[in-house]
Amino acid sequence: MSRRKQATEAPEEAASAPSRAAGGCVLAVLVLGLGAVLFAVLGTLAVLVVWAVGGGGLWWTVRRPNKIENHSPPPPRDPSRNTSPQFTVVQDRPGHCKVTWQKEGS
Repeated sequence: MSRRKQATEAPEEAASAPSRAAGGCVLAVLVLGLGAVLFAVLGTLAVLVVWAVGGGGLWWTVRRPNKIENHSPPPPRDPSRNTSPQFTVVQDRPGHCKVTWQKEGS
């Protein structure tokens, strides 16, 4: 296969892949459509359904266990560990470098 043919096929493959934005738009249209049908059919009762779903979602969020159970701040840093690593680069032969690591103050 020639390079020209490969170059023309690559954009078609990339363009055919679905995006996250398209999925989000489809989901938003479905939710809004369902809401519109709900309001058209039920009228005032639809408002109560929306409030119930919102309240249930809020209740679920509040009752869900928190992943962070320890709310205390982290311990202070040890000043003896406040050293930054130092390194030197030495070219021991053409095209080859050697890196030597050492702690500051050593």
